[in-house]
Amino acid sequence: MTQSPTLGHDVSGLTMLGRNTQQPASPEEAVLERVPNPHPGQRYCVRFTAPEFTSLCPITGQPDFAHLMIDYIPGDWLVESKSLKLYLTSFRNHGAFHEACTVGIGLRLAELLAPEWLRIGGYWYPRGGIPIDVFWQTGDAPAGAWIPAQDVPNYRGRG
Repeated sequence: MTQSPTLGHDVSGLTMLGRNTQQPASPEEAVLERVPNPHPGQRYCVRFTAPEFTSLCPITGQPDFAHLMIDYIPGDWLVESKSLKLYLTSFRNHGAFHEACTVGIGLRLAELLAPEWLRIGGYWYPRGGIPIDVFWQTGDAPAGAWIPAQDVPNYRGRG
């Protein structure tokens, strides 16, 4: 059993962290990994921000760009960040509508982590002059949890 030197957790099952890893060709091929929560029983929010998320329009093949924000209150597991980065970048050649990408990412993370709570905000840059923003969460936020707002700074094309 390989232990994390700082946390004392078993990390022997991780296949990407600290290794040269190839970019997955698609979200379906991407492997998401998890690690034990070092603070089980403590209610805290984890945020991942991906300001340069890219996928393809399934009709035109043109690139679509989004600023994704993923917030979750962990249960027993945390998502391993390198695997999440590789998963998110695997969408760059994946054709899907904004709603399919955003909600699909949220569903996959919720299934992997079984968090106390999770939400994802997909702030999509304008296509045809209209920004399309997609929001999904597992349910109501737990009472007493500090969860920062998902405000995304204005960008060109958004008022």
